[in-house]
Amino acid sequence: MDKTYLEQYDEEIRKGNIIVGNWIRKELDNLLADLNDPRFIFDPAHAYKRFKFQERFCLQSKAPYYMQPIKLMLWQKAFWEALYSFKMADTGLRRFNEALLEVARKNGKSTMFAADGNTDLFIGEGGTDICCASNDDRQAKLIWREIGGMRARLDPKKEITGANLVEIRNEAKNITVFRLSSKTQNKDGFNIDKTYLDESHDIKEENKQSEIAEACWRGMSSKDEPLFMNCTTQGFNRDCYLDGKIETAKAVISGEIEDIHFLPFLYEQDSESEVWQDESSWQKSNPSIIYGVKKVAKLKRDIGTAKRDNATRIHLLCKDFNIPQNTAAAWLMLEDYDYEQEVKSLEDFRGCFCLAAVDLAETTDLTNCKLLFMRPNDDKKYVFSHYWLPASKLDSSDDKNAGAKYKEWIKDGYMTVCDGNDNDLTLVADWIAGLKNKYNIRVVKCGYDVRFARDFINRMDEYGIETEVIQQNPAVMSNPMRLVEADLKSRVINYGNNPVDKWCLSNGAIEMNGKGQILCVKIGKQPSRRIDGAVTLIILYATLQRFRSEYMRYVK
Repeated sequence: MDKTYLEQYDEEIRKGNIIVGNWIRKELDNLLADLNDPRFIFDPAHAYKRFKFQERFCLQSKAPYYMQPIKLMLWQKAFWEALYSFKMADTGLRRFNEALLEVARKNGKSTMFAADGNTDLFIGEGGTDICCASNDDRQAKLIWREIGGMRARLDPKKEITGANLVEIRNEAKNITVFRLSSKTQNKDGFNIDKTYLDESHDIKEENKQSEIAEACWRGMSSKDEPLFMNCTTQGFNRDCYLDGKIETAKAVISGEIEDIHFLPFLYEQDSESEVWQDESSWQKSNPSIIYGVKKVAKLKRDIGTAKRDNATRIHLLCKDFNIPQNTAAAWLMLEDYDYEQEVKSLEDFRGCFCLAAVDLAETTDLTNCKLLFMRPNDDKKYVFSHYWLPASKLDSSDDKNAGAKYKEWIKDGYMTVCDGNDNDLTLVADWIAGLKNKYNIRVVKCGYDVRFARDFINRMDEYGIETEVIQQNPAVMSNPMRLVEADLKSRVINYGNNPVDKWCLSNGAIEMNGKGQILCVKIGKQPSRRIDGAVTLIILYATLQRFRSEYMRYVK
C-alpha cells in the first residue's frame, strides 16, 4: 500500500468526498505532520494485522449484518492506524496510551470497540486484562456483551475461549475481559492493560473527575503500554468529566497543551445552524452516514420533528450531532404562549365540572392553583389560575429584577397575599371548595405534588374533594410537558393571557436526562425565575391524562 489510511482519509476529505468538522481536520493535520517527526516511528504492521483479523473473523450480531464480518470504514481505519502505529523512537513503545473518540450515536462505535477487544482475546499478547467500563452497569455490559457474542460466533464450541457471567477468557493465553461500573463494590486491585470507557457523558461527578476512570488508570499504573480508550457521544451533564476531557482534547489539538500520548478524534458539528441548513454537514458528527450505517431517512424525520418540538430538538442536537446542550435550555419561544385569546371568567363556566392542580410552596416560592374546563364540540382547553404569595416576598428585589410585578398582580386579582413568611396552604383548599358555593363549579380530581401537601390534603379531605399525587420527576412529568408545549403551539390552551402565567412560562427551561425524559426547571437555575405556574399547568395535564375518560363523561 503506497499511502497510509491517514493519508487516504486526508485525500478523500480534500477531494470533497468526505466532509469533516474543524477538530478532525486539525487533528489529521497534526498526525500527518507527525509522520515526519523524528520523535516517532510509524509502523502500521500491527494495526494492519488487526484489520485483517477483524474483517475476517469478527462476526456481527445485529440485522442486517448478522453473522457478517465487520467492514471497517476509512475513518475507523485512520483512527486505529494512528492509535496502534505511532511508536516512540527512543523506546519503541506505543506512543498513545489514551484516546478519546467522540462520535454521534448509531455510528457503529460499540461494534468497532468490541471488534478491537475480540481481536485482543484471540490474537493479543498473553497475560492481558481488558476492562469494559462505564458509569452505569447496563452501559458497561454493551461492549462486553458484544465481545462475548463475537467470541461465541467465532468459537462456538469453546475450543479456545469461554465465558461466564462476569468474565470472557482465553485460558491458553490467560487473557481476560471483564467489566467495571460505579456499582462495582471494590474498584481497586485490578491489573488492567486496556480500558474501554463507554459513554462517559453519563458521569455526573463534579469538578470534572471520575471515580471509574481513576480506578481504571490506577489499575494500569504498572504497565509499559497501557491503553485507555474513552468512546462516547455528547450528553446533558455540564461541567462534568466529559466536558473536562473534551476541553483538554481541543487544547491538545490546538497546541495549547502538549500531550503527545493523547489521541483525540472529535466528530462534532462546527455550528448548530448548519444542521438545519446543510444536510451534507451531518457527516461532521456522523462519519458512518455515507456508508449507510446511520440512516439518512430516519435522521431527516427526526429533524422534522425537532423543528416542532423543543425537547426533541435538544435531544437530537446532543445525541445525533454532538452539540452540547445546557442542562436547562429554554423551553418555549415567546410566540408559543403569547397569542390572542378570548378572555373568559369563571361565571362563564357556572355549573360545570373541572379538573384542578396545585403546585404548593411553604415559604419563598409562589403557590398556584389551576382549573381546567373543557366543553363538548370545542377543542379549546380553558385554564383559570390563582396564586398565593407570602407577604415577606412582596418587595423582593431579585424577583422584581426577574420581571415580577407582584403588587400589580395582587391589585388585578391574580394573586392573594398570605401574612408573614409562609403560604397558608389551607387557603388554597378553601378557594377550591369555594368554587361550588360561588359558581356551582365542582372539581372532579385535583392533582398535587407531594411536597408541603399535608395541611392542604387534610383540608381537601374535609371538603370531600378527591386528590391525586403527581410526583415532580421526569418519568411522570415528561409526557405532560410535551403535551402542554404541543397544545400551546397549536393555540388550543386559553389561559386568558394571565400575566403571572405568562411570566412563569417565560422562565421555564427544559432539563433532560439520559433517557430523553424532560422536566421543567428554572432558566439558569436562578431562584428568582419563578416557574410555579408552568409546573402547575404540567401537573394539570398529568391529571388530565390519568382521568381523561372519567372527566369527559362529566363534560358530555
